[in-house]
Amino acid sequence: MSTAVVANSMSADEYLAWEELQEEKHEYVHGEIFAMGGARREHVLVSLNIASALKQHLRGTPCRAYMSDMKLRVASMDTFFYPDVIVSCNQKDHQAEQYLSFPTLIVEVLSDSTEAYDRGAKFTAYRQLAELKEFVLVDIKTRSVECFRRTADNDWLLHVYTDEDVCDFVSLDVSIEMKDIFEDIVEQQ
Repeated sequence: MSTAVVANSMSADEYLAWEELQEEKHEYVHGEIFAMGGARREHVLVSLNIASALKQHLRGTPCRAYMSDMKLRVASMDTFFYPDVIVSCNQKDHQAEQYLSFPTLIVEVLSDSTEAYDRGAKFTAYRQLAELKEFVLVDIKTRSVECFRRTADNDWLLHVYTDEDVCDFVSLDVSIEMKDIFEDIVEQQ
């Protein structure tokens, strides 16, 4: 996470009004505002690949896929984030203008600068969302997908996809081929 860009603490409502006027995106954590850095090409491609595949599979269902320009509120943690991909099946979210609050699935594509934060503080906040059933981390460098799934006992079970042909998003009953997730990503030599 980067250094806060607004020194004085802001309320959530003040942040929402302020953020509407900004050219760049900012996340909000307990009254502090943090600038979001621009994503690399590969990061954007993988996010788009996943969101596009989910949109296709979810057509005709009550679920909708959203991309990284849609904020997610974790009210119990006093935070707003911009996940790479969010899927919500909740009608309240489909009517929301500024942010979602009831995600079923959240996807974060890892980068060197955000990996520790995505795995740590963000996942801690996301786990507070009662409706969240699956949290997914995508690692472009290792071509792997980590799916954390909430169990009936409110524990989180991890399944890592590496050499499999398909990645299963169990919460949505959707499978996406790994080659489609990493489409247009050139392997590093």
